[in-house]
Amino acid sequence: MSSINTLKQWLDESQYTVIFSGAGMSTESGLPDFRSASSGLWNNIDPLKLASTNAMINNREDFVSFYRYRVEQLQKCCPNAGHAIIAEWENKGKVNAVITQNVDGFHHASGSREVYELHGTLRTSHCSGCRAVYPISRFMETELPCECGGFIRPSVLLFGEILSEEALLKASKATTKAELFIVLGSSLSVSPANYFAIDAKDSGAKLVIINMEPTEMDDIADLVNHNRKIGEVLRELN
Repeated sequence: MSSINTLKQWLDESQYTVIFSGAGMSTESGLPDFRSASSGLWNNIDPLKLASTNAMINNREDFVSFYRYRVEQLQKCCPNAGHAIIAEWENKGKVNAVITQNVDGFHHASGSREVYELHGTLRTSHCSGCRAVYPISRFMETELPCECGGFIRPSVLLFGEILSEEALLKASKATTKAELFIVLGSSLSVSPANYFAIDAKDSGAKLVIINMEPTEMDDIADLVNHNRKIGEVLRELN
């Protein structure tokens, strides 16, 4: 039986399936992969200098320029066929939750409802002081502070910050319930997000990894598929 047919069977049999998506899911929409060996954005830009709490406080001009550039990139792109298929599967009851490391909001935009964004989103901004929420346009169009005087920043996780407790709790609960845990486009190299794959296996789930490059978790996976675009694989499964 081919790996595609095996995965089809597992999808049909699973009573609780979780999708875990990483940057590779978004590259097929035209967004750069931050950690890809060949095209990672972090290869050209030191994230500790720009995407960090230190930069937000001490290097604000470059911080703002960097994130405005990222939002402009995002606004030129749209969800791809893979996002649409995952949303369709959720509507059919084949997928129960999506955990994502991505900040593009494409899962929500495609119609997925149970989405846990571990690293936040570039779709909104918020005050670094009172945490009032604003549209991302507020960050893009003006540098005026919040009414409380705080700096308005993108609602993404920065280096030096901890994951959202709410997102982490929801993602952890979904992971421990999973019978099938499918990783799409993640190198599984970022802590603590990479522990979800381990937790899924420890809880008895079948672990599937679909990623262009090998990952650190390949040895514990039940099925691995490399060197193929995620959209192609999902279309074959659909």
